[in-house]
This record gives sequence, structure tokens and C-alpha cells, in this order.
Amino acid sequence: MHIVTRQPGEAQRPRLAALSTLPVFYTLTGKRALLAGGSEAAAWKAELLAATGAEVEVAAPEAELSEEMQGLASSGQVTLLGCHWTVISWDGYSMAIGDCEDEEEAAHFAAAARGFGVPVNVIDKPAFCDFQFGSIVNRSPLVVGISTTGAAPILGQAVRQRIEAMLPKSLTDWAGLARHIRERATNLLQPGPERRQFWQRLADRAFHTPAEEAELESWIDEAKGTEGGRVTLVGAGPGDAEYLTLKAMRALQAADVILFDDLVSDEVLELARREAKRILVGKRGGRDSCKQEDINRTMITLAKAGRRVVRLKSGDPMIFGRAGEEIAELNRAGIPVDVVPGITTALALASELKLSLTHRDCAQSVRFVTAHSRDGKLPTNLDWSALADKSTTHLYYMAGRTSGELVARLLDAGLAPDTPVVFASNVSRAGQSIVHTCLRDAADRAKNLDLDCPIILGIGSALRLPAEAQLRATA
Repeated sequence: MHIVTRQPGEAQRPRLAALSTLPVFYTLTGKRALLAGGSEAAAWKAELLAATGAEVEVAAPEAELSEEMQGLASSGQVTLLGCHWTVISWDGYSMAIGDCEDEEEAAHFAAAARGFGVPVNVIDKPAFCDFQFGSIVNRSPLVVGISTTGAAPILGQAVRQRIEAMLPKSLTDWAGLARHIRERATNLLQPGPERRQFWQRLADRAFHTPAEEAELESWIDEAKGTEGGRVTLVGAGPGDAEYLTLKAMRALQAADVILFDDLVSDEVLELARREAKRILVGKRGGRDSCKQEDINRTMITLAKAGRRVVRLKSGDPMIFGRAGEEIAELNRAGIPVDVVPGITTALALASELKLSLTHRDCAQSVRFVTAHSRDGKLPTNLDWSALADKSTTHLYYMAGRTSGELVARLLDAGLAPDTPVVFASNVSRAGQSIVHTCLRDAADRAKNLDLDCPIILGIGSALRLPAEAQLRATA
């Protein structure tokens, strides 16, 4: 079996990009935490620590206590020491937070904490912090923390707002039920497929329905005896990770193994479960490639071993992705298979151009065509009279090496020489290139294309730019 793990001379793709800080979740229940200062900002940190079950002790003279801090003391959430932090004993603290007036006091406070081995945070002074407080999405016992390492707190808050909108309040109930039933599920279900089936079902339902404990009991019974894994064909889109669907995200997060195409972007792979094994099974013209039969065999072997396999394909798996062959092989092997559609390159190109492929004044249909057969040439069974239909927008995939002959055949078939043509590569990626021309000039323009990039060719009146934009595109 020949599986390509990397191209010759290409570094192995890391599972995890560089981290500016390590996100950790620290249990403070019943532990002592020191808070130096009595300001409103310190009161917010005190309330946060108290919410975790910490025993919060506030070191600040009574005259410096804000109304908020006094309220926390009255409610029993914090204990007031009634003195400045410089006169306290540091023994027994698990964490220290300081609200310091200046750099000199911040330096002294941080040094004192570190001298006793206490992790320290100085409010709004990241240079003296061992850790930072990120933005929080609270669905306890599910907690999401967001950090920009102090570089952009407002951006962190914006991210928190997005996540808040995505996570239903019912996740609190689901996470609580999961904690309640975890020991029972562990005792009744075997490691591997049985447990994975149960927990994945819970995760899938948690986003859509209210939590019901009775359902969890029935899921345990249904998960017993589960054997083998399954394969999900997932569309990764053209490259931009933001084109990934929510269903694709969930599949990536549940995968044990990911077999990915060479054209799948690192940004998309970064969204996968960290523990998932990644195997490059790219097929590119003129390069060391993985054979389709090897890919099929690998999917079947992994699934029969109980793995949840994601076959991650660039664009949409059902459009020129050989998904039909893979589904047929999986069906013959008795492997359950699912399909998650993706944004195909043609639709991403239309979005980048801000042009409708079926503008009612220009085109009444759209056609996706492969310009690349098994032997690397134009397919021999193309209907050129149909492809010369001026009322249809045509998108030719894998058209880089065959575009010259393609254009000549269309001209011979009677398509007007002034028909708009678009050459595009790396659509939605950082290296995106879009070239506007017309059919009569397309063959000459094609000579300057970078054939190492995947190229899509668009032809049709719907691709005609407005006059002002046309001038800019051809300048």
C-alpha cells in the first residue's frame, strides 16, 4: 500500500500551529486565592474567582474598598483582610491577583508571589503576569475560554459574542447530564466503538434538542454491541476555512483518522480534532500520488478497525471528487458511509467575482465540466455543440493543461469570440489569481498560467464585467 504522507522535500504538516500561550482550566474549588486591591476592577476578578468555588481573600485597606467589593464581602463571597498586601503571609495561596497602581508596585507584587511559587496575574499589566484571564462563555460544566494573550481584548470579546450565539443555553443541561451518566456509561460500554457511538450521539443531539436523561439510558443500550467504524466524505471547500459548513466541522471534530487531499488547506485541517491522525492521500498531476485503490483499501481497513474516518476532499466530494467510486467500495465492504457537501470552487469563484452564474439576462443554466480525463487530456466524449450554448455558463474544472485545445474546440463549435472568459486559481486562498479575457484571446493568456496550481475556467456571458470593472481588469 502506497500512502503519501508528504511530498518530496515538503515538511510534515504539524497537527497544531504555534501557540502564544497554553490554554488550561484550573480547578480552584476550596483553594485560597489572594486578591490585592479593592477597586471595581478587582471586584470583578473577585467575583470571577468566587464563582469557581475559590476562597477569595482581599488584601486592601478598608478605605480603598469599592462599593462592589463591599457588596461581595457582605454577601460572603470574599473575605476582607483589612490590610495592604505587603504585610500578609503568603503561605497556602494557590493564586494571586493584584490591582497595582504602577509598574514598581506590580513588579514587587509579582516577585513576592513567585517567591512563594504562587501563579500571579497583575490586572492590565501583562508583563508581570504568569497567566491571563480570557473572555468566557459559561455553559458550566461546559466552559469556553478565549484569549488574545493580552494583545486585543476587544477582539476576544467579539469572538466570545460569536461563540455565545452559536452555543445554545441547553448545553448546560446536556453537560450536566453527561457528567452525571459518565461513570455508568464507562461501566456498561466497552472502550472503542461502543463508547464512541454513545458520546458522539450525545454530542450531536446536544445542539438541537433539550436534554432528557431517559434518552441517555436508551442510547447506552443501543450502543452495546456496536462494531466497526464508519466513513464520512466531507467537502473542505475551495480553501478558505470560513467556507466550511457546521456539519463538516462536527465531522472533523469527531474523526479518529483524516485522509485528506493535497489541495485541502492547512486552515481547514487546523479545525480538526487534535488527536486525529492525518494522512495525506493527494493526487496531483506530475507528482508522487496515492492510487485510488490504496485510498479505498485504507478507508475500509481503518473503518473495520473501529475508527471514525473522514475522507476530506477539496471543494465538494460529489463534484469531480471520485466520491462515487469510494462510496461503491465502502458499500461493498459493508462500511457505513455519510456525505457532507462542501462549497465547490465554481460557486466560490462566483462569490469572489460578485457575478451571478445564472443572471436572467445572460444564462438560463449552469454546467460543471471536467477538462481532464484519465490520460490528462480533454475527455473524448464532450458534446461541443452543447458546450457552445451561449445561454449557459460553463465552469471547466482542472483546465490548466487543456485550456488551449478547449478554447479552440469551442471556437470551432461556433461560440462567439467575444464571449467572456475567466481563468482562476487558488480561489479563496491567499495566492488567489483571477484573469479576465475573452474567448479569442484565451489561448494566449493560458500560456502564462501557473500549471502547478489548480485552475478553473469559466466561460459565458454571465461572466461579463461591468464596463468600469472591465477596464480595471484588463489594464
